[in-house]
Amino acid sequence: MFSVHILSLNSTLVPEKCIHLRPCLCLKSWKSRAFLHTRCCPVSKISMRTTSTQSHPNAGTRISRIARNEAQNALFDYLHSTRGFHFTDAEHISKNSPTFLQSLLSKVENEDGIGWSLSRFLRYNPINEFEPFFESLGLKPSEVLPLLPRRLMFLCDDDLMLENFHVLCNYGVPRSKIGKMFKEAFSIFRYQHGVLSSKLEAYEGLGLNKQTVIKLVTCCPTLLIGGVNRDFVGVLEELKVSDSERDWIAECLSVKNTYHWNRMLGMLIFLKEMGCGETDLAKLIRNSPGFLFDDSGNKIYVLVALLMKMGLKTKEILSLLLQYPHILAGKFVQNLWSAVHFLFEIGMEAEEVTIIVQTYPQVLGSCSLNKPRYLLRRLKMSRDELCDIIKKDPNQLSTIASRSKGKQVQDAGDNRLLLLEKSNFLLKLGFVENSDEMVRALKQFRGRGDQLQERFDCLVEAGLDCHVVSSMIREAPAVLNQSRDVIENKIYFLVKHLGYPLQSVVTFPTFLCYDIERIRLRFSMFSWLKEKGVVKQQMALSTILASSEARFVRYQVSLHPEGPQEWERLKRSLSQS
Repeated sequence: MFSVHILSLNSTLVPEKCIHLRPCLCLKSWKSRAFLHTRCCPVSKISMRTTSTQSHPNAGTRISRIARNEAQNALFDYLHSTRGFHFTDAEHISKNSPTFLQSLLSKVENEDGIGWSLSRFLRYNPINEFEPFFESLGLKPSEVLPLLPRRLMFLCDDDLMLENFHVLCNYGVPRSKIGKMFKEAFSIFRYQHGVLSSKLEAYEGLGLNKQTVIKLVTCCPTLLIGGVNRDFVGVLEELKVSDSERDWIAECLSVKNTYHWNRMLGMLIFLKEMGCGETDLAKLIRNSPGFLFDDSGNKIYVLVALLMKMGLKTKEILSLLLQYPHILAGKFVQNLWSAVHFLFEIGMEAEEVTIIVQTYPQVLGSCSLNKPRYLLRRLKMSRDELCDIIKKDPNQLSTIASRSKGKQVQDAGDNRLLLLEKSNFLLKLGFVENSDEMVRALKQFRGRGDQLQERFDCLVEAGLDCHVVSSMIREAPAVLNQSRDVIENKIYFLVKHLGYPLQSVVTFPTFLCYDIERIRLRFSMFSWLKEKGVVKQQMALSTILASSEARFVRYQVSLHPEGPQEWERLKRSLSQS
């Protein structure tokens, strides 16, 4: 017998218990199980020594790409072959837990044979599987520690958690987004069999399609706690949106934000009490969703209080909101508040400030301003002189006093028309004007606005819902960087030649980003394996395409002894055609 050293990234003590490293060959378990159970067997002694990432001199150093790949392969082999994880689960964990991998590498001193040394290390040092698992779901190491169970180290020992995790995966929730769900709504992973599925179906029952429900629960995991959220239903009812039009909500949500549906509902009721009609309200939210979804609508109370303090009446405020709906987006309210204080500080009368706020709100809220004292010293002028300049032309305020002369979206060169077209297209997809996400999107999308629209329409005409296409594009922007013909050819090849349903690109939109040669080669090999009886079921697109060539050859091609030879033949054949 030997002592087993339990490797733990966060030095979490694992209670003394029996450990058996060999996966069971026969297992009766529920059908969605992806990890094999371990059974206790007597061990004479187990060392409780834990290791920390700081215990080795190389723990904090940057690792080379080759070393990282070898470490990923070693971890994959351990999880898939030794521990019996499904291929997809083992691959995702090994590829998406860099901090844990670095910790593993710090235990290996033989740099010339990292893969072999690490495999040998894992053979005698079982790891706490929860650590790389949680990290692979998008959580930071500091967020992983509070989630680690105190008396477990093997994933298969937490049946309920695994079952609910696979319910989400099978439903189509991206694994990288499930970490947020663990962090914000851990209790949903304790549901008994069938409960979580029924909750997801309940939201579909509100008239939402599956893609909208996925976006909704990843952005607002707490919606799955308890019954269907009444405040969310209330928001849908207040907006008077029909069942067929409710999916636009998904375009307005971001996993980076937190949403409070009770606040949003309160805001909508507040607007109605101010005299906003149902038609105006629905139009306002549809045209400028940031009005409702930015800060869950909380900014409106600050804005209304500010405007009423300046003497504006309810009808005037409502008219202002309808005329300038983007007034609540981003830092607009904060900038507006600062601009009003700026005008008062340079000696402008209250009536004059009110007039400027009513007629030039977009100028006041578009940028952050310098302090008057600093500005006057830099411009070498008096308060009265500056005040007169702004009275004559309020537009000068953003030119003279702005801290950064143009934090606006500027990335399409000198041709402002092209930038405007592209911006309008992105606004239709649900991007918030002048937001950081909008800036990144302008850099990622290539082509004119009309070209992007044509490629977008191509996907809709193929049979996909426009809201679903919007979600796909936001997940994989490179899809629209291809010509319409290329996109159509890939869809035709997927459906007619490969026999996959069109909906399969919804869960894996990156399929449309791979070149057609890679697609043909991988699926030709997969068809050959099916003919030989090695592979019996249709695999997910991501399993066939996403892995590197070395990994595909190792875990798919090599399933048949003649596989490598056939792989080389296919490569030569396709390269010559």
